[in-house]
Amino acid sequence: QVQLAESGGGSVQAGGSLRLSCAVSGFIEGNYCMGWFREAPGKQREGVAVIDIGGPSYVDVVRGRFVISQDSTKNFLFLQMNSLKVEDTATYYCASREGLCDIWKYSSYRYTTWGQGTQVTVSS
Repeated sequence: QVQLAESGGGSVQAGGSLRLSCAVSGFIEGNYCMGWFREAPGKQREGVAVIDIGGPSYVDVVRGRFVISQDSTKNFLFLQMNSLKVEDTATYYCASREGLCDIWKYSSYRYTTWGQGTQVTVSS
């Protein structure tokens, strides 16, 4: 059974950086699409970055500021967040699903396993 656990959230001023980590356990052999999502108060959960063996993908609002990566063992998923903005404030979740990332890769309903979330607060 796949399990995910995020860490690394916190409070930072606008323009600052944070690095989120997601510890991954229980994977069986095969391809997986891994992603970072966020949910702000009163808003729907949205995908921000995903990665599979084909490489990373980003939504427009974070492209050039956020970097998603995995370690060589695939036991950790990371999200390096730079040039943070107030509107990046949200609870961030890592998620996974079997198979390669597809055209619905930013849709949360496609993912079967979720971490508990970590809060990121960006102040002006």
